[in-house]
Amino acid sequence: MGKAGTRETSGGGAGRGPDPRAERSRAAALAAASDLLIENGWAGVTHVSVAARSGVGRTTLYRHWPESAMLIQQLLAELFQVEPVVRTGELRADLVGELRAFLGMLHNPKAERALRVIIDQAPLDPRYAEVLASCSRKGTDGLRGIVDEAKERGELPPDLDTDVAIDQLLGPLVFRRLLSGAEFPDDYVPELVDSFLEARVPRS
Repeated sequence: MGKAGTRETSGGGAGRGPDPRAERSRAAALAAASDLLIENGWAGVTHVSVAARSGVGRTTLYRHWPESAMLIQQLLAELFQVEPVVRTGELRADLVGELRAFLGMLHNPKAERALRVIIDQAPLDPRYAEVLASCSRKGTDGLRGIVDEAKERGELPPDLDTDVAIDQLLGPLVFRRLLSGAEFPDDYVPELVDSFLEARVPRS
């Protein structure tokens, strides 16, 4: 009965924070899963391989992630999390801030390598295609909100296709980072936003 109190949990009791041991185990498991996904693909991320790489017991892994797919999904959700940007209400500033946050995610070495694996495998494996679509939605939520709100305020044309706008704003960043491997000058993002707005902001 006394041992029950030492069991790892992802959260503490009432008024207590997360169990530090559980948080360390979770972080170690996700780091190991990230490396295995990059090295061996989806099939390489199993409870057995993650336990061997991370030192976290399989019982703990099964308790947090009953299926390996759940572990991969949580891993990717964290890797492709774009840092939230405080909105200013000024369209240009908000677009520049959001694109820079997205670029910060692309410069995360693990996120970049994982994204390369997913993009490479998506046409061949529906699981990767589903994950790629989910990551795309998550990574563009903030930008979608900025564009939609600007359309409602009349700062962008109301008939502007939001998905097309997102493609035009983020496409150059993804291409330059993942395909050409080129660096980004400080003025790259502001100039990209200015070009976008110049072509689409209604003229008085």
